[in-house]
Amino acid sequence: MNKFAFLAWPTLSGILIAIILLQFLPGFSKPQPVNINKVDLTTLHPQTIPNDLVVSKSFVRSYADAVERAAPAVVNVYIRKNDEEAANNDQPLPSPSSEFHSSLGSGVILNEQGYIVTNNHVIDKADEIVVALQDGREAVATVIGTDVGTDIAILKISLPNLPNIIIQDSESLRVGDVVLAIGNPFDFGQTVTKGIISAKSRNSVGLNRYENFLQTDAAINPGNSGGALINTQGNLVGISTAIFSKSGGSNGIGFAIPSSLALKVMRNLIEHGRVIRGWLGVETQELTPQLAESFGLNNIRGLILAGVFPDGPASKAGLQAGDLILAFNDMSIISGLDSMRNIAEVKPGSVVKVNFLRNGESLTTDIIVGERPSS
Repeated sequence: MNKFAFLAWPTLSGILIAIILLQFLPGFSKPQPVNINKVDLTTLHPQTIPNDLVVSKSFVRSYADAVERAAPAVVNVYIRKNDEEAANNDQPLPSPSSEFHSSLGSGVILNEQGYIVTNNHVIDKADEIVVALQDGREAVATVIGTDVGTDIAILKISLPNLPNIIIQDSESLRVGDVVLAIGNPFDFGQTVTKGIISAKSRNSVGLNRYENFLQTDAAINPGNSGGALINTQGNLVGISTAIFSKSGGSNGIGFAIPSSLALKVMRNLIEHGRVIRGWLGVETQELTPQLAESFGLNNIRGLILAGVFPDGPASKAGLQAGDLILAFNDMSIISGLDSMRNIAEVKPGSVVKVNFLRNGESLTTDIIVGERPSS
């Protein structure tokens, strides 16, 4: 027993000395708790960060605030056609003595004066248009103007204390931005769907002449046409217009007119009764790689003048059918649709420099842009 007691004393002494060193000697302090809020997580390897500490700055639990701001300005649009028009329409329409029960689309109140933007195809050939607000009020709408080229129509109603929406420059949008579509699909009542901007500047959809669509996967269905496409702040960034679908329902490919274009068309229709567009007086055909090879013009892009209107701007500048336009104002031709849309946005009376080829010779001329005829 004394032998074991003798052996235990050195062990106990060592433990006591170690405790004293840890308490009092520099460099031998006990571990302190870590305040996770003061840790720079960016210096750590991602795998060392607990999942519950990784929080995205863009994380949003709800879009209710954005919807609450925008929804009151989104309206249902009902139309009535005469009996002859109704007979030629595949969808049944209410009789002249009945109320408006068939919703053909949506619209957006843009200001307190009662101006409403919608799609032209929503109100086309209507004898009477009624707009129903979210607050239950209704009003007969007057058509201020329409533009078939962009499928935009501007209506006006007269009611007090109208809601309106903030319009945001759609050029600021980026692919991947979250957007919400507000409309009245299938006449179910106001509905909100969520998606992202899938693409910008879609211009080969084949819906109208001046296409510059936003593409989104937010569900857009029949009845959404003319409704609002908003961002997460509740600002208007587009006007829902069409879907790409073989079944008639949403397949995740919807198209909206950018708010910047809609606003420009609205101002033209209100101020001038028409949309003023630049015009060269030409019919063009895009130079495809196959055509370029046949002409011995490899690696060249441009527009072939298939026709030149007599006494039109291009004709007066000396251009002829068969000329190959290479650039406008030293900007190379990227696509025929883009080029014609850009010309349409030029103010009539402006001068545009044109680089072109004629019989293999490189030439330059200036064209005084005219105003595109309404026809």
